[in-house]
Amino acid sequence: MPIRIFIDQGHNPAGNVNAGASGNGLYEGDITYQVGILLSNMLNNDNRFEARVSRPDPTTVLGTSNSTSLQARVQMANSWPADYFISIHCNANVNPAINGTEIYLYQYGTQANWMADAIMTGITQMVGTNNNGIRLNPTLYVLRTTQMPSLLIELGYLTNWADAQKLRDNQWGFAYGIFLGIMRYFGFA
Repeated sequence: MPIRIFIDQGHNPAGNVNAGASGNGLYEGDITYQVGILLSNMLNNDNRFEARVSRPDPTTVLGTSNSTSLQARVQMANSWPADYFISIHCNANVNPAINGTEIYLYQYGTQANWMADAIMTGITQMVGTNNNGIRLNPTLYVLRTTQMPSLLIELGYLTNWADAQKLRDNQWGFAYGIFLGIMRYFGFA
């Protein structure tokens, strides 16, 4: 039986509820959509995995508010049921110098924590973002209400010029970094 990985492409397309961050002419929902599709294709091309995405096409809008958008994503993963949940996001900060990749967890010392460690290494090796660490945030809805190991990846900062260039030009690299981390976590690479 393949390992089921649910990929949540954080946020909706620009101009909708729960549209996410923007910066340097980029929109979070657009970046997360593309990285999620690339990652799901990589996983689905390996018969050891089965991947599903929350947004199968770029115009998919989930929910009518921020809370119903989050609920829809978790409901899809829980009802499948997925073995792992990966939510993909882009960060923003009022200080344009802030940059790097962060991964958020519900709890340290868990399967999600070990997967996050492997994914962080994969991303920073592939695209060269700064490793800002694996961080605890048990208040995040998608981490506390999913019924499987879950993590939320902040790929980089849309508001930082260098990160924004990577997010715009190397979406394949981000997806492959996550894929490589997943493969290493399972001992396949």
